[in-house]
Amino acid sequence: MRICVVGAGAIGGLMAVKLALAGNAVTVVDQGAHLAAIQKQGLKLIWEDGSALTADLRAVASAAEVGKQDLVILAVKAHFLDQIARDIDGLLDDGTMIVTVQNGMPWWYFHNFGGALDGRRLDTLDPTGLLARHIPGDRIVGCVVYPAAAVTGPGVIHHVEGDRFPVGELDGSESARVQRLHDLLVEAGFRSRVLDDIRSEIWLKAWGNLSFNPISALTHATLEDICRFAQTRALAATMMAEAQAIGEKLGVTFRHTIEKRIAGAESVGRHKTSMLQDVEAGRSLETEALIGSILEMGRLTDTPAPAIEAVYACVMLLNKTMTAEQAGVKLVGAA
Repeated sequence: MRICVVGAGAIGGLMAVKLALAGNAVTVVDQGAHLAAIQKQGLKLIWEDGSALTADLRAVASAAEVGKQDLVILAVKAHFLDQIARDIDGLLDDGTMIVTVQNGMPWWYFHNFGGALDGRRLDTLDPTGLLARHIPGDRIVGCVVYPAAAVTGPGVIHHVEGDRFPVGELDGSESARVQRLHDLLVEAGFRSRVLDDIRSEIWLKAWGNLSFNPISALTHATLEDICRFAQTRALAATMMAEAQAIGEKLGVTFRHTIEKRIAGAESVGRHKTSMLQDVEAGRSLETEALIGSILEMGRLTDTPAPAIEAVYACVMLLNKTMTAEQAGVKLVGAA
């Protein structure tokens, strides 16, 4: 299968290596030193057990260089999607699937949603409608990312834990294409299943993202540390309860309790969330996809979320300060 992975970072790189080694024609789109390293020596994946895999795959700097594909995986962070949306048409052939693997809520959430909110644009994620105009909603297949990974150097991805990528059509149907996607992921060595309610699975993952990511960004604590410190564990639970009230008004079914979701995060161990990694590296934060979009849904459903609002305000200011200073924030040893 012809596959383009736009963004060969932690998750995109993980998927690209495994899909390429399964025999697919994979092209990655990336920039800078990471791109140069991939072009020179391939993309290396170090699995959690220490085993190393390297895929010698095509790597380019722009989607405009890629050509027609059977599958396009959008693996850049949500706030960078507008930068590649205008070039995506050149990747699309008859039947091309688009899979989004961003953290948090997707901009397409209300596409094929049904009911009064069907087709509603989320202003926090697509304020001008650019994404909806350039990325055809009917080509999108939903996907939820459970693995944790990190870029540990140019051309090197380190897998931390997890291998699940559940998928589903936005209208809940069991189509031939979603089954093809499922089979593709399984053949690459991942676990997957086809869901008839992909949005409920998105909320299950977002439950953790909206709480653990910003708390870690503000405190520089790992998942294990957050869950084992009584006050931050309670704050995460409060934020999750507020989000659950919003989700349930949108018809979401939560198949786990809040305590089980927190226990799952704790079991990951001393892992730095993606937002904390971005804070340390001085990169812009995924505030809208992880938090702002859920607050927007709260406004749409008349559901108050004061704890989420407070944490969102602090993370927004952190992001503003980092941007103004063009700097990251990292703990250093005391003298």
